Amino acid sequence: MLLKLRAMLIKELKQMLRDPKMRMVVLGVPMVQMFVMSFALTLDVKNIDIGVLDMDKSKTTTELVSKLGSSDYFKITRYTNSFKDIHDMLDKGEIRGAVIFQTDTEKKLLSNQKADIQIIADGTMSNDAGIIFSYMNTLLNEYNIERLYRLTGSDNMPVVFNNRNLFNQNLDSSLYYVPGLIVMMIMITSILLTSIAIVREKEIGTIEQVMVTPIGRLEFIIGKTVPFFITGYATTALMFVIAFMVFDVVIKGSLILLGLIVGLNILAYLGLALLISASAYTQQQALLTAFFIMMPCALLSGFLFPIDNMPIIIQYLTVLDPMRWGFESIIGVVSKGAGVYELYQPLLWQAGHAVFFIVLASIRFKKTLE
Repeated sequence: MLLKLRAMLIKELKQMLRDPKMRMVVLGVPMVQMFVMSFALTLDVKNIDIGVLDMDKSKTTTELVSKLGSSDYFKITRYTNSFKDIHDMLDKGEIRGAVIFQTDTEKKLLSNQKADIQIIADGTMSNDAGIIFSYMNTLLNEYNIERLYRLTGSDNMPVVFNNRNLFNQNLDSSLYYVPGLIVMMIMITSILLTSIAIVREKEIGTIEQVMVTPIGRLEFIIGKTVPFFITGYATTALMFVIAFMVFDVVIKGSLILLGLIVGLNILAYLGLALLISASAYTQQQALLTAFFIMMPCALLSGFLFPIDNMPIIIQYLTVLDPMRWGFESIIGVVSKGAGVYELYQPLLWQAGHAVFFIVLASIRFKKTLE
């Protein structure tokens, strides 16, 4: 059996590496995609274009505007004298938010009355609008504390909240998105490349040569899997190197455990891809099926949308998604430093997916021409 697998492995590796386009797809494309998408995919909102309508034009409102503009969050790009101008700029997309001061803002503050400041945000991007309101409230609260200190000489507040962010103290989104993108790249490259492995043999006619050999179905499936497993490991290692050198993503957990998780994750995807390839009759059919499967896998993984926010029925369906368990495991090791005890459930699910898909693919594969 080992000699058969060795011959199959050599054949597949030669077939893969002798094609320059295939080498580029296996090693180059995932690197470029991960590098570009890691910069593009972020929830960090900075330099938000803000318009100001200051009808008070007092020292207090000038201080508030200066405080907003000096932060990394906002960029004061427009000053106007009418609410209509604010509305027009929001309609045109020239600004994403606005601050409006009434004519008696400073007068009310000096007489110890409550002064209302109106904050408007572009709600077409609801997440950004929520972040704008949150940032504004934070900066205004800081100003209130500074003003209290100037008036009383004390900044003591009745209730003080001390926040502590575990695992990601500075709330750097790259520590979340970069490992998540690596998981997605593992899925995309593993499924796309492997899904055409068997069906390509059918199309070019070499499947007939395989059928007359003494190699068994399981041996054939393993021989098709191992080369992509090796290249998947190599690609993943390169992506983690880029993550460390460019995005300062440090692996906090065990490298051995991370290697085990990546291996199980790749095997699950390869088994699924081989099942697709064994069931398809053309490469186009296999690729379309792969794309049809990858989109739900990405959406249900918890990487882009929290699983807890999904309907209960969909939450149960996510347990069938290999990317969900790969994402939870890799994030756990990379960002949290979790061990086997904390990740035993994702590990078991990934192992189950890998065994199930590989065995099913070997059963589905028939050494007969149809």
